[in-house]
Parts: sequence; structure tokens; C-alpha cells
Amino acid sequence: MTSSADRVMIFDTTLRDGEQAPGCSMTQAEKLRVAKALAELGVDVIEAGFPAASPGDWESVNAVAREVQGPIICGLARATRDDIEKVARAVAPAARRRIHVFLATSAIHRQYKLNMAKDEIIRSAVEGVKMARDLCEDVEFSPEDASRTELEFLAQVVEAVIDAGATTVNIPDTVGYTVPHEFAELFRYLRKNVRNIDRARLSVHCHDDLGMAVANSLMAVVAGARQIECTINGIGERAGNCSLEEVVMALRTRETFFNAQTGINSQKLYPVSRLVSSITGMPIPRNKAIVGENAFAHESGIHQHGMLKNASTYEIMRPQDVGLTRSSLVLGKHSGRHALRERIKELGFELGDAEFARVFEEFKALADKKKELFDGDIEALVLRSEGADSGPWSLAELTTSSSPAGGQATVTLRHADGSVIERSASGDGPVDAAFKSIEAATGLRPVLRKFELRSLSEGEDAQGEAIVYVDFNQRSYRGSSVTTDIVESATRAFLEVINRIELSRKAA
Repeated sequence: MTSSADRVMIFDTTLRDGEQAPGCSMTQAEKLRVAKALAELGVDVIEAGFPAASPGDWESVNAVAREVQGPIICGLARATRDDIEKVARAVAPAARRRIHVFLATSAIHRQYKLNMAKDEIIRSAVEGVKMARDLCEDVEFSPEDASRTELEFLAQVVEAVIDAGATTVNIPDTVGYTVPHEFAELFRYLRKNVRNIDRARLSVHCHDDLGMAVANSLMAVVAGARQIECTINGIGERAGNCSLEEVVMALRTRETFFNAQTGINSQKLYPVSRLVSSITGMPIPRNKAIVGENAFAHESGIHQHGMLKNASTYEIMRPQDVGLTRSSLVLGKHSGRHALRERIKELGFELGDAEFARVFEEFKALADKKKELFDGDIEALVLRSEGADSGPWSLAELTTSSSPAGGQATVTLRHADGSVIERSASGDGPVDAAFKSIEAATGLRPVLRKFELRSLSEGEDAQGEAIVYVDFNQRSYRGSSVTTDIVESATRAFLEVINRIELSRKAA
């Protein structure tokens, strides 16, 4: 066990930086679901959003602050009074709260984005931190694009904001430009040349443009950082952020090297990873470190022989350490409630009685369609049953046909007001025809940008997940659905998009 001085805080920004990845936007209900999972995972800080970005973002941050217990709830703000006051109001309900102020410092940002001189940057940064400290005791400051900022000037900024009251100073590699040794030297320079550096916690925030976000974050820890900013599955702008599960397991697996530890419950990593993947529609690559399907798979004969003798020959951590407990146990329609509940628990998910009752009902319905239900099927039931978005439209009936000449579809939709509408259409295939039928029934015609299909389990009767991305009125929407019929999955995913459009129009 390491000393308390070597505790590394985990600052999760899945709901803010992670959500900025194209196609990863979440509804308020989805953000709450992820935030509660992050709290159970044991993260120290949840950056819940950027309240000044939109009224919806403010409401989501405020909802997380009201409903999520345990972690510090944080909101991002530019160094302006309006931004800072909006964060303060949004996070006010949280028992533990933080205002995160940022301002770019690099020469290229000063010249082309801000048109500000160095003294103006320092003055604005100090004023922003002081404003935040008047409203909140816990204030973090980030000099955006720090890794491309002149070292001497960066040290001046860091020293000034700590004097102004910043309790955490984050050093971001905003564009994923730095490399491990160089980044470690940057942290060592700050620790040597900033006279008040011991009055603030040093943090690190890395992007993965060159594939080094995790390595750079770990080297920052070696050089003195004691907070890592990261996201589940590494999602984020461009190539993404430092991956939470990778950096946490690196610190845990090589604890004697890093002499540091986190408060993360690592057995929750796999289920939280799958939850975020399901909500964002971002599949986890099979070869993804820690949580990918191949992370603990061994096909080479030499590897298999070694594994049979002793698992440590080719595994530096156990699948159970990250919550991955794959089983050869196959469930079917004769499986009872106890067997299903135990399997769900083994997969790392915890459901209340009401949620489990819904899952069990859907499990029985699916078991009538499939002979065997695998872990992927059960995960899909759990992830899709909790907190699914409601909306005015539901699918009552779907009929499709296809031929070399094209496809036809008839959909019957039921509206929340009790009305029923049936429409038919032709298309390039049954999926296209079903989409056009829904458009005719609802009067909404979004622009389809991307359509994806993937199998979630094994066999000819495997469940297929359909993910639909559309644009409507200059906004992007995503819908997904899982069934054993890919045409039905696609139709339900498109209808989910329609419902999200309807809900957003109602809220506007």
C-alpha cells in the first residue's frame, strides 16, 4: 500500500470532452446514467459539461449536481464572468463542487484565436480564477495548449493563477502534440521554477492525436502530476482522450514502478465501458487494451500452452480485475430468474428490482426467438432496458418485403395521444422503405448520414445492433436498437431518432 501522498485523483471528462466527439452526444437522461456509473466506479471528479455552451448543457450539469453523490461535480468555463457564474449556479446543488476555468496560452492561440498579448493573458487568467474563487472554494485552471506554450511564460501563468487562488492547475496537451520524455520535462520545469507550486495539485489532460495520450499522462505522474483527466474508452475530440481504463490499470499493474494508486473500483471498468459504448454508439475495438474482446484471448498454440500451465505467463492482469467474467454458461428459455440475476451480477451489472423485472421480461421474449442466449445478448438487454428514451411514437407493426427491384414496407405507428397512423413506401431495399414510411407517417425528413450494423452475440440467430446517424435542422441525432431482425433493428433505431427530434423540438 502506497502513502496518501501518492494518491492520484481520476478526473473523468466523458460527459464534457468525451461527448464532444462527433456522434457521441448524449441526452440528459443518458448523462445521468453515465454519471451515476462513474460515481460507482469511484472517480474523484466528474466534469459534467460546459454550462455556457447551451441551456441543455446547463440543465444536464445541474441535474448531475443534484442527483449524483460522491465525486466532486465540475463544470467548465472560459475566463469570463458569464461563463463562471453559469458554472457556479449549475454545480451549486452538489455537496462537493468545482469550477474549471481555462484560457489558451500558446503563441499560436494568442495570435490567431485570442489576439491577446502575454500580459493580457495573465491578467484575464487571474481575474477568472479570482471570480471563480469568490463563488467556489475548489477552482481548477487550465492553460489551454500548454504543451506548445513557451516554458517561461507557462511558469508565469501557473504561478499567477495559484496566487489568485487556483487549487488545481491542469497542464493540457490540447492537440496531442507532445511526447512522453518532453512532457515529463515540462512538469519538472514547473515544479522547479514555480515558487508556489506546492500550493496546488498538478493535473494532466492529454489527447491522443499521436497515440500517446496514456503514455504522456503516465510520464506526467512520474514527474509529479497527481490528477489525470481522462474518459471512458478514450472517447473525445479528434483521436480522443487519455483512456481511463488504460491509465488506471497501468497504475495498478505497475504500482511498484509508479508508486501511486487510484481509488477506482477496477471491477466496474468493463460494465462502465460497455455502458458508454452502448449510449454513444461508439463500438469498442476488439483489440482495445483492457476492455476489448481480444484483451484476454489467446489463439497462439505456444500462448495457450503457457496459459494452461500458469495464466501469468501471458496475462499481466486477470480478466476478473476489470470485471470481465466471460462464461461458457448459456442461458435459454427454461432458465429462471435466479440464473439470469446471477449472470447479470457476474457481468458486473447491478439492477434494482424494477429494472431486473423489465430485463427478465425481455429476456423471456428474446429466449422465444433464440435457442441460446450468450453474454452479449444479456449485456444488450441490460444496457438497452435501463433509462431508454421515451417519445411520442412507438412501433405497433412492421411489414417488409424485398426483391431485386427494391423493397417495400408498411409501418403502423402509435402516437402518445392515442392515434394510430399507417403508411407504406418503396425504397432501394426494405430498410430504406421502412425509413421512408416513418417519414411519411411523422412528417419529419431528417438527412441520413450514417447507418451501421453489428452483431452482438453468436450464431445465425444473433442479435444485431443498428445505429443510425442523421442531421435535422443543423443538429445531429443518433438512434440505436437491438433485435434478432436487422430490418426491425434499423426501423426502431430510426424511430428513436424521430422521437429524439420530437423531444428536442418540444424542449426548444
